[in-house]
Amino acid sequence: MTQAAPPGVRVVLDARPLQDPERAPLTARYLAGLLAAFDAAPLAGESFVLLLQSDLDDPTTRFERLPVVGRRLLPPTRLLRGAALAVDPFLLRGAALGAAWRADRQGAAGAVYHAAAGAAPVFSRIPIVVTLLDLAPWELPQAFARGPAASFGHRLRTRLLRRAATIMVGTEAVARSARQLLRLRARRLRVVPLAPDPAFVAAGTQPGGADLERERVRLGLPSSYLVYVGRHDARHDLGTLLRSLALLAGRPRPRELPGARPWPPPLLLAGASPDDRAALARTATRLGAADSLVYAPAMPADRLAALVAGARAAVQPAVSDAAGLPVIDAIAAGVPVVASAVGALPELVGRAGILVEARHPERLAEALATVWSDDRLYATLGRAARGAAGALPTRADVASATRRAYAAAGARR
Repeated sequence: MTQAAPPGVRVVLDARPLQDPERAPLTARYLAGLLAAFDAAPLAGESFVLLLQSDLDDPTTRFERLPVVGRRLLPPTRLLRGAALAVDPFLLRGAALGAAWRADRQGAAGAVYHAAAGAAPVFSRIPIVVTLLDLAPWELPQAFARGPAASFGHRLRTRLLRRAATIMVGTEAVARSARQLLRLRARRLRVVPLAPDPAFVAAGTQPGGADLERERVRLGLPSSYLVYVGRHDARHDLGTLLRSLALLAGRPRPRELPGARPWPPPLLLAGASPDDRAALARTATRLGAADSLVYAPAMPADRLAALVAGARAAVQPAVSDAAGLPVIDAIAAGVPVVASAVGALPELVGRAGILVEARHPERLAEALATVWSDDRLYATLGRAARGAAGALPTRADVASATRRAYAAAGARR
């Protein structure tokens, strides 16, 4: 039975990641999908106050039906790098003051502050709802909390998260980890599964075709390849991936491998920045895996989806991953996945792929060789991926669950 729509509330939302998606691609993609779903289905009584950086263009004007009642401009604290977490909570409090004033006169059933990036405001007068997309600052503090300012900001963010009315995470596994790492109360955690980009759903229904052929020719890709989508930072285990490719390059060609399929497996690295590509190329050359790599820059979702749907498997090596969006996209496209058994990934991959221990190049090499050469197993994993694709939530589902979280938090004010 269809649930009744929740009451609309006034939402104060930090939309700054949308202005600088290269800096926070995961958060920018989440917010873009969420606001697009809100824009597609307006809710009575709902309204938004958006917090934006003063020195960058405003990308939220494209949401023409979104009821925005205010845009408040903040100084560019991103220029402070790690120290931004120490400054932002105080700036955000000032920017949010008065944002809920007279919201009830416009039909709102309450007001909330939604934090999906960075810190939440200190001493907030309205309930705070958090989308927690990343646990790396707590799982890898040596990489993300270095220096006095960054360390103070990290501790402050942890305190503010503990006081949030609701914290949304994508999987049950991430909810358990968040409880342990941040000492959060279970009743404040809410699992809201993340949705694939619609472009990957469309690519899964009609894989291949002229779009894929055009992209393959442009990049110099063979007809069979593996694909990795993501950045090169401490969360991702690309060093292990390159070592595993080097191990495969040193092995003889499997006898059961069809003649048209190359060996060692070529890997498309998609979405890496120019600096990422330079660092990866140096490491790959040193390890002897450079000939296995093909690079693709950041590209629109439909072009990337065609390449992912055309791959034999998607590879997601990681040491920390609380969202798993590239895995969700690959499964939506019906593509098997080889991933590290960390964070959200085991729950997301399920039977649609192979899980390996993080930071173990030998085991990752075995998994890649298996999915590359064992056609029977590959067919089984592909069927599982296509079956799992049908059970994935849509962006509209995520928006509906988020609105319910808003309404519940606003009612507890």
